[in-house]
Amino acid sequence: MRITVPATSANVGPGFDSVGLAVSKYLTIEILEPSEKWEVLHDLGDVPSDETNLLIMTALQVKADLQPHRIKMVSDIPLARGLGSSSSVIVAGIELANQLAHLQLSADEKLVIATKIEGHPDNVAPAIFGNLVISSYLDDKVNSIVANFPEASLVAFIPNYELKTSDSRHVLPSELTYKEAVWASSIANVAVAALLADDLEKAGKAIEADLFHERFRQKLVKEFAPIKKVAHEVGAYATYLSGAGPTIMTLAPKAKEAELVKHIEALALDGEVVTLHIDTKGIFVEKD
Repeated sequence: MRITVPATSANVGPGFDSVGLAVSKYLTIEILEPSEKWEVLHDLGDVPSDETNLLIMTALQVKADLQPHRIKMVSDIPLARGLGSSSSVIVAGIELANQLAHLQLSADEKLVIATKIEGHPDNVAPAIFGNLVISSYLDDKVNSIVANFPEASLVAFIPNYELKTSDSRHVLPSELTYKEAVWASSIANVAVAALLADDLEKAGKAIEADLFHERFRQKLVKEFAPIKKVAHEVGAYATYLSGAGPTIMTLAPKAKEAELVKHIEALALDGEVVTLHIDTKGIFVEKD
């Protein structure tokens, strides 16, 4: 049995902790034979290979008495880059428990569990549902809306350094004034409404006008300003920090994709330029 979970790009500008996209990088786990103890086979560096692996820890939170198995884990989602690497593992761990224990969890039930573990739904929701997901989490209750994302090219610049979410959160203020909160939420409302209306011109302006987090975090990612500049020159819709960064995502018309990639690569920054597309499946289980 194989479980495949997409990477995710959260926030999308002002959708802080509540908006996310499923994108085309993937974590795949293959459930092998039962064993006396958990063993996770991978080539992901310092990631644990026993029951302290986040995948197994998550599965055991869902069902504590699971039969241990050998698991093969393969991922092309870079760690600590703002593409939901830990969220994909959490979602896979919930599905691992769901399959091994025959729990028959619904997608909404998986989302509740994942959000409680992760703390917010912006990454885990699109990893489960695919597409664009707008979610809220309050008093242990999760609400979510799944929608199609407008047709666009997604060009990601993935730096060759990590930026942990905890470090990126340290630069955020503890509070906003009431007036700032009203401004920030109105921008987020327009961004979401424009995306749902397939108006990427208006969505792009709102995405780049975020007041919740990007104005504080952009200084942590030195590549952001030059990429945003060339993206504007090419005619892109918007450039934003994916999740907590440091990955920088640019939304552009399909016809501008090749030119945009060429211009970003010409900056000779320390990282990789990758074209992505929206994953519309979310988590996917293949049974032998």
